[in-house]
Amino acid sequence: MMEVKLLFRFMVVLYLFMAPNWWCYAGRSRFPKNKHVVKSIKSPDGDIIDCVHISHQPAFDHPLLKNHTIKMRPSYHPNWIKDDNITSTKGKAITQLWHSNGKCPKGTIPILRTNEEDVSKYVKKKKSLPFAYSIDPEFTSVNENHEYAIVRTQGNFFGTKATFNLWNPKVQENDEFSLTQLWVTAGPDSDVNTIEAGWQVYQGKYKDATTRLFIFWTSDGYKQYKCYNLDCPGFIQTNTEIAIGGSLSPTSQVDGSQYEMTILIWKESKEGLWWMQVNGNVIGYWPASLFSYLSESSSRVEWGGEVINLRSGGHHTTTQMGSGHFPQEGYRKASYIRNIEIVDDSNTLRSPQDLLTITPQESCYDIVKGINDNWGSHVFYGGPGQNPNCP
Repeated sequence: MMEVKLLFRFMVVLYLFMAPNWWCYAGRSRFPKNKHVVKSIKSPDGDIIDCVHISHQPAFDHPLLKNHTIKMRPSYHPNWIKDDNITSTKGKAITQLWHSNGKCPKGTIPILRTNEEDVSKYVKKKKSLPFAYSIDPEFTSVNENHEYAIVRTQGNFFGTKATFNLWNPKVQENDEFSLTQLWVTAGPDSDVNTIEAGWQVYQGKYKDATTRLFIFWTSDGYKQYKCYNLDCPGFIQTNTEIAIGGSLSPTSQVDGSQYEMTILIWKESKEGLWWMQVNGNVIGYWPASLFSYLSESSSRVEWGGEVINLRSGGHHTTTQMGSGHFPQEGYRKASYIRNIEIVDDSNTLRSPQDLLTITPQESCYDIVKGINDNWGSHVFYGGPGQNPNCP
């Protein structure tokens, strides 16, 4: 196993030496605005979606994927899903506003256009965007501005599934974010591999305060190899309808209607692919060749909320997590994640055992776990940030 990891590192370093410009940091797209665009769609929320032929997507700029053959659908799902649902688009539909102005043609995928000039200015000012770190219980300096309310399980896993309550939390500063997600991780904290997916509000990246679908991955502990959405090579999208990074609507209201999004990530061992599905729609996959530790399986899975706290003015941020309400307030007030499951080594979805809660700032953000027949393993989580008990 150690020899395989060393070989992986050697290959990556060699590729970087031979092609030093291939990599981009999260938030900086290397995908030229007009390259291979078949159709562009202007969304009512201001987004521009470029429809790009599937074989010309950014993933194939990755040196390890130059000769990759696209797999359009998984060979199998975890055993709770029937075979005839493999390519189904049924289930709770994701509403992305750009759909009201058109759809991408068959054989293309939707890519959220990034404003290169704005992003360049932002990166120069900030040097790097804050990322969604997998939490270290010892809270090392790498994530000192990140605050969490999560649950975790450890073992040998091949994926996870959960249903996430959708909200639009208020975020105080442009350089802060609020997100809800799952983490599939492996390896030591200093060199951790992660696959992450969920929803986030992040004005510093997207230039607005809408709730958006996002993915993220790193193969070296959030150091050099780290990527949001399709901003850089790696994730291979096969879905023609869902724009990763696109806005999600509607969102839940306190004492009102509640909206959800179900995410499933699982490893197809035969091909070595980590597939992602959202509300019954297969989105695409991460080839296992992108990773060292995650090339085999995951050793840790986490679910919950995260915010950036920049402590402007010397006070805790007012950035909300989840709905902005504490978990003790319950359904229709607090945000929840329900039917939390892991994929075991028999490709079976089951409830995780011994969920550990991690809430280092529980007076600011908290999490409460539970289990019942309808929601299975679930959590309520979140909070308002700054308050009399969180100055």
